Amino acid sequence: MSFISYYLLPFLVILGILIFFHELGHFLVAKCFRVKVLKFSLGFGKKIVGKKMGDTEYLISMIPLGGYVKMLGESEEDAKPLTPEEEERSFSHQHVLKRMAIVVAGPMFNLFLALIIFSLFYIGVGKQVMEPEIGQVREHSPAEAAGLKKGDYIISVDDTQIQSWNDIKDAVHNRPGQSVKLVVRRDQHLLTFTVIPEESASKNIFGEKIRTALIGIVASGKFKAIALNTGSAIVEAAKKTWEIIWLTCLTVVKLFERVIPIKTIGGPILIGQMTGQLAQESFLYLIPFMAVISVNLGILNLLPVPVLDGGFLVFLLVELIIGKPLSLKKRDLAQKVGIFLLIMLMLVVLFNDINRLFK
Repeated sequence: MSFISYYLLPFLVILGILIFFHELGHFLVAKCFRVKVLKFSLGFGKKIVGKKMGDTEYLISMIPLGGYVKMLGESEEDAKPLTPEEEERSFSHQHVLKRMAIVVAGPMFNLFLALIIFSLFYIGVGKQVMEPEIGQVREHSPAEAAGLKKGDYIISVDDTQIQSWNDIKDAVHNRPGQSVKLVVRRDQHLLTFTVIPEESASKNIFGEKIRTALIGIVASGKFKAIALNTGSAIVEAAKKTWEIIWLTCLTVVKLFERVIPIKTIGGPILIGQMTGQLAQESFLYLIPFMAVISVNLGILNLLPVPVLDGGFLVFLLVELIIGKPLSLKKRDLAQKVGIFLLIMLMLVVLFNDINRLFK
């Protein structure tokens, strides 16, 4: 029962919301351009339940790992002749820029969903930050030489107010050999110290060696919530969404550069595991996690791989440049290559997920 409550059900709910928003993007922009949408499906394969309203049949299908929006004249298989009225509402007869807008709307809606989720999260619970309290002072470090101690709470760095541990790192990381003034609270007293950060080698989140300035302190690991009004919450959500977008793009680049091993990537099984672990700690943690996965889904769908939205965009971009669609033969070949690459990636991801489970 706990497997269903903490793993399967949260995973399916999150996946369903992300797929719904992705397809909703395609659907709404298509409707905006008066393109006839024949089907809107959550899931692939055999229909479980469906209802036709207006021009569109709304479906829930058997395989939950995806979804689709089927538009009139979208594929070459729709070979039957169209009436003039149908041509006007056919996807293939729209201007190439309109078709590009319809295709890109899915990934963009995933990014927009992340912004909404982060905004609601910050409005509801505030911004969670690590407190600027020293948990440890390293021996023979600039901090020890200056007189800083465990338990000191850093108030400001060079007269700039500090709200979180990250603020300290941002203030000193590019100032090796320069004097830095710290104001700390110790036993209800405010004390001032002068510290000279030293350059040191460390590793970034991708395991790459970088040079940075350190003063030799370790965080206490305590967190606090900073209350935000609606405007500040939206601004903070926009910053966080952009941060995750940038990090996701950088991760893709690092994978191609082989900085990040391919064995680290995961798929639905890993997402299910993480969903279950977070749900057991607190269902509240699933909210920002869903935003992160939504960004990942949006960015990955924009990759220029045929069968993904990004691959379709490449076809349309070529059409825009040369003034006519690519030949059916070339598109068909590209689609086959794309399917092959996608299957290979799925096999690698599946192998990684299963290997992770046994470990």
